[in-house]
Amino acid sequence: MATADPPASDLDPLRYRDAGVDVVAGEQFAHGLADLARPAHRPEVLAGIGGFASLFALDRARYEEPVLVSGTDGV
Repeated sequence: MATADPPASDLDPLRYRDAGVDVVAGEQFAHGLADLARPAHRPEVLAGIGGFASLFALDRARYEEPVLVSGTDGV
């Protein structure tokens, strides 16, 4: 006889660490990347490291309000 899944209240919450993700190590790594990336900063860069995407403004003389968006999600 098959058993039913336990009620939702009996399930353990999902955690990143259960999937092998170390959030603290990831944050430390990102801060290290920010230090490495700082010398490459240009006026066209619209925001620093911290989100899931980066924004880069292109030449406004050639394009109308152009912005390149590059995104990633490490998980």
